[in-house]
Amino acid sequence: MNIVLLSGGSGKRLWPLSNEIRSKQFLKLLSDASGGRESMVQRVYRQIAEAGIRADIVVATSATQVESIRGQLPDDVDIVVEPERRNTFPAIVLAASYLESRKNMDPEETVIVLPVDPYVDVEYFETFKKMDERVQQGGADIVLMGIAPSYPSEKYGYMIPGENGRVTGFKEKPDEASARSLIEQGALWNAGVFAFRLKYLMGIADKYLESRDFSDVTAHYADLKKNSFDYEVVEKAEDLAVVLYSGAWKDIGTWNTLTEEMKEESIGDVIMGEACVNTHVVNELSIPVVALGTQNLVIAAGQDGILVSDKHKSSYIKPYVENIDKRPMYEERRWGEYKVYDYSQYADGTKSLTKHVTIHAGGAQDYHMHRYKDEVVTVVNGQGELVVDGCLTKLSRGDTISIRRGQKHAIRAFADLHLISVQISEDNTEGDKEVFDWSWSETSYTGKD
Repeated sequence: MNIVLLSGGSGKRLWPLSNEIRSKQFLKLLSDASGGRESMVQRVYRQIAEAGIRADIVVATSATQVESIRGQLPDDVDIVVEPERRNTFPAIVLAASYLESRKNMDPEETVIVLPVDPYVDVEYFETFKKMDERVQQGGADIVLMGIAPSYPSEKYGYMIPGENGRVTGFKEKPDEASARSLIEQGALWNAGVFAFRLKYLMGIADKYLESRDFSDVTAHYADLKKNSFDYEVVEKAEDLAVVLYSGAWKDIGTWNTLTEEMKEESIGDVIMGEACVNTHVVNELSIPVVALGTQNLVIAAGQDGILVSDKHKSSYIKPYVENIDKRPMYEERRWGEYKVYDYSQYADGTKSLTKHVTIHAGGAQDYHMHRYKDEVVTVVNGQGELVVDGCLTKLSRGDTISIRRGQKHAIRAFADLHLISVQISEDNTEGDKEVFDWSWSETSYTGKD
């Protein structure tokens, strides 16, 4: 069995903590078994292991989310990067091509595809074993996971089961009256989980592509139809089967639903008065948030903004923040994180970007250079080392480094390093970065020891 996790989303519904780069599945707001906090993607990965599933895991995602995934999941998880966003059908074909031509997967093996962020019980993943068995038994092109509806929802798609676990029809997001009628007919919610033999999907891909090789699929990604997997594959399949999952299943993609699963009423520097009722506060800023006498509110404060909303109304936030034209002010990297303190433009056109950068112990930046930016870095705490054009210098609290445009450089941390970085240029876009291969063992010390 091989598992493909689909990681996408714009992050608008959990603004201001989520954005295009740090989408909802990366927010560490859920409690884990040890009392710490974990993200949705970390929870899913943990539950797969707890269900006793031994499978290769591939995450299909966009380039903007790679660093967050690398920072939160183990290194042995493969990542397939979409050349552009083209919906779930092209993304799944790309991942399947990777399994076939890079992982040498047997074409008869089962591939199970699911979103990266379901809020479910471990039994949800144990259901994968039943789906795998049904695929291997034959007689169905695709096996779906169905969920017994708990109410007539307008948010989900429905599937209509027939005899012997067959699927006879679909209805996408009906109105409440139609949903109630469907439930009376025995319809199930469509969980968006698909299981199929690898050769089945690659046979469909042959209709669009001349080569199945992963490099060729990547190069000709735009030739794949920009459509959802449901519409392009599932609803055109001749034989569909469904396996029932009857445990907990919830979309926690809004503040209203997410706070229902948070065990703490407040996270961060928060003071809540005794009269606060059904209020949740999440504060990622370095200044306190005080809530007094609030009822049914969600308050979220982050580098990108501050939200104060009635819990029910928070589900409708997306159109209000859709056109906020602002670069993300907080990002996670595989080596740590950074927060933007200031972004300014001056009369002569010069721009400055000031960030607080944290590199975790053992972490290291890519060896890179900027063509249009000069950078001044001050070490405020921790220990590490800096390499500039192949020469190594040790770093500790109080050191200040000037890095000129065109110089290749990187920093790694021995103990957590906290830096203040000021970049100055005519254009402070993040695209001004070129990465080079590098081995830290190939350096020689210069400067202070």
